[in-house]
Amino acid sequence: MSRLVTLFTGQWADLPLAELAPKVKAMGYDGVELACWGDHFDIGRALSEPGYIPAKWELLARHGLTCRAISAHLIGQAVCDLIDERHHAILPADVWGDGNPEGVRQRAAGKMKDAARAARKFFDARPDGDDGFPAVVNGFTGSSVWHSLYAFPPTDQAYWNKGYADFAARWLPILDVYEAENVNFALEVHPTEIAFDTASAQRALEAVNNHKRFGFNYDPSHLGYQGVDYVKFLRHFASRIFHVHMKDAWWGHGDGTVGVFGGHTDFTDPSRYWDFRSLGHGDIRFEDIIVALNDIGYRGPLSVEWEDGRMDRFHGAAEASAFVRKLDFTPNTAAFDAAFARK
Repeated sequence: MSRLVTLFTGQWADLPLAELAPKVKAMGYDGVELACWGDHFDIGRALSEPGYIPAKWELLARHGLTCRAISAHLIGQAVCDLIDERHHAILPADVWGDGNPEGVRQRAAGKMKDAARAARKFFDARPDGDDGFPAVVNGFTGSSVWHSLYAFPPTDQAYWNKGYADFAARWLPILDVYEAENVNFALEVHPTEIAFDTASAQRALEAVNNHKRFGFNYDPSHLGYQGVDYVKFLRHFASRIFHVHMKDAWWGHGDGTVGVFGGHTDFTDPSRYWDFRSLGHGDIRFEDIIVALNDIGYRGPLSVEWEDGRMDRFHGAAEASAFVRKLDFTPNTAAFDAAFARK
């Protein structure tokens, strides 16, 4: 195995990490990608409590686990979004505050800066040493123009340009803190974000002047059902793939009444055009992804983000771990036909 296989804990935050960690090991994982919600990783405590980070590493080590990334998706979502009551449900109280939208956005930006500082402290304390993989905070950015996805009322480029300018104004100061802390920020390209496909990801990168700390947490599941070439995405952004989610989806399995935008149906509704599936049960071509990751030189973890509303999560996550281990392979270091060469 050339890469660590880790589990993203975001969908498991209902379980305390002390309860989840031994289960993660039993399911066959090398480590975790720690979510900054539940009790899995608290940004404020990591910065303010001297014993917090050592205790977190001790807990992971006790169960034979490591960590290469933390994830602050929920907080990042609020930096650029048009804030409404849905955000109250996902944000910590110190970010939501009184709910005033601009105040929420400003507090979320401050917390994302703290995420970089906390990540630096956390990874500097790694007991298993530095393996050369940079410190990473994965997350979302939100977007002030996602609601204009379909261009009616008629939407011109000047309108969308204002959205990218807003993104740049809010995220460049954050990214400068990531640079100061030597931490990468990896946006999970995803509907509702400033980048949701290859074209918008390129536009976002240009908006922040190709800031060296802005890259992507690659997740093919959010691209495939949109019709985006998710393997080409890897090759296009080869130097900006800072972290990888292994997550599956299927599409074209509904009854023809619900389109790609979801029809305001719930996940697992059989009429849906697309849905998330446990790894190996969807339509993502993971072998093509592994080949592309080897070609671009990605050596970081393969982090399973497990979602499948039709399957028991412990069964599914264990099966996913085995699936990734069987799929991944160490790249060749010599030409395959070198043995035929005459000296």
